[in-house]
Amino acid sequence: MQDLEQPVMNLTTSDKQTLIKNWAEGYKSQLNEYNYEIENIEGEIPHELEGTIFRNGPGKFEVNGQKFGHIFDGDGMICRIAFSQGKAYFQNSYVRTEGYLAEKKAGKILYRGFGTQKPGGFLANIFDIKFKNAANTNVLHWGDKLLAMWEGGKPHQLNPQTLETIGLDDLNGLLDPNKSFSAHPKIIDDVLVNFGVQGITNQQLVIWELDKNGNKLKEKSFPMEGFAFLHDMLITPNYYIFIQHPFKIGALPFLFGFQSIEQCFGFDKNKPAKIIVISRHEDNQMNIIEGDSFFGFHHGNAWEKDDHIYFQSCCSDVYPQMTQENSDMSKIAYDKFPTSNLYQFKVSLTSPKVTREKLDNRGCEFPCVHPNWVGKENRYIYMNVTDNNNGGGPLQNIIKLDLTGEATQVWNPSPTAFAGEPIFVPHPEKNGEDDGWLVSLVYDSSTNKSYLAILSAQDINQVVAKLHLSHHIPHGFHGTWTSKAFI
Repeated sequence: MQDLEQPVMNLTTSDKQTLIKNWAEGYKSQLNEYNYEIENIEGEIPHELEGTIFRNGPGKFEVNGQKFGHIFDGDGMICRIAFSQGKAYFQNSYVRTEGYLAEKKAGKILYRGFGTQKPGGFLANIFDIKFKNAANTNVLHWGDKLLAMWEGGKPHQLNPQTLETIGLDDLNGLLDPNKSFSAHPKIIDDVLVNFGVQGITNQQLVIWELDKNGNKLKEKSFPMEGFAFLHDMLITPNYYIFIQHPFKIGALPFLFGFQSIEQCFGFDKNKPAKIIVISRHEDNQMNIIEGDSFFGFHHGNAWEKDDHIYFQSCCSDVYPQMTQENSDMSKIAYDKFPTSNLYQFKVSLTSPKVTREKLDNRGCEFPCVHPNWVGKENRYIYMNVTDNNNGGGPLQNIIKLDLTGEATQVWNPSPTAFAGEPIFVPHPEKNGEDDGWLVSLVYDSSTNKSYLAILSAQDINQVVAKLHLSHHIPHGFHGTWTSKAFI
């Protein structure tokens, strides 16, 4: 093992385009699949760290030179880093979805996607509303199943030992052919809570609760007024919380093949966002509280206190829309691109009132808390942030935000490296809110390789170990930790 003692580098650059170009290099496809013990380790893996990190994200962004129109349409690739007795083992594998196999065989794009049109103009796309299930957004080990998740359909089950794709999973009959299972479940008190939205204009919200064996505890269904682009949710002991942003959709250009579904989104910043609060225990009890307009892909944590619900969300003024024509990530103009900042919301349970407060000026995404604090008032929240203390740019650093204002910390991997979503791994022998580690898959453009960073959750500038891979892994989305070591 190598000596880990080295200074933490602070990014200072006058050339924003160089920074964006370096970041965009992380969207190059990784077509190879690997399986090996990680031997290039700086520092030392904690002996208490026993289990497996699973992480999902698009692994390739084109088919035989034909580029997908949005990173959301890239084929899902699962990465697994297993820890056992101070050693680590890496494996990655594509989810063998129906679409992945068909396009690989055909050597061309066969499906429309969130932001992708099939080549050939509107005649090739007209009345084709079948999306490819990319299985690329999240991954979860639950009920002895490993599930690759995509919010527009069913999850795919994989063998956690080999990463072999088993196939679409209806979760023991929970999902009929028309039901989707979101990629953003929440776990509270050993219960998995998730949702799905059916339809485009006449929509239905379905919420499920599953026990630790994957058996259904609850199922609730609610009609949605207007178009609801629900990507994430929040949970407390007594409530489900959803944010319905002020979207509308013009479906005809999509149906007639002229535009992707994402290009048909309209965001009206002059209309309010709706905070939807649904009782977990009472039937058909749903309250809608209107507040200032905003958009947010990802939310942090929520809790109840003194007849109010508090929660955190990464908020921008408008939706960050892209099109197939401007999907080159190296050309994003961050001076004009919407920036998300972390806000804390306060929602009254006794009157239709909601207020919010900005918690930090850095651009941010992918917030998380200690798993045992989900649904409880948290002091700390961890997330990716930009290096710019007051504005946008590529996500590069990790922040530990102390909501008391006392001890906020920021870890910068280097001027050329970009940290992925932080995943909180609890210490198995300690119970404090910041007892444990943050793990993040980091892409370094200077080497075109990736490494897994293990940071102390108490002091994130204490880099416990860096596990260097022999190749790069593209920027991804979400991951999860299980205390079972799959080797």
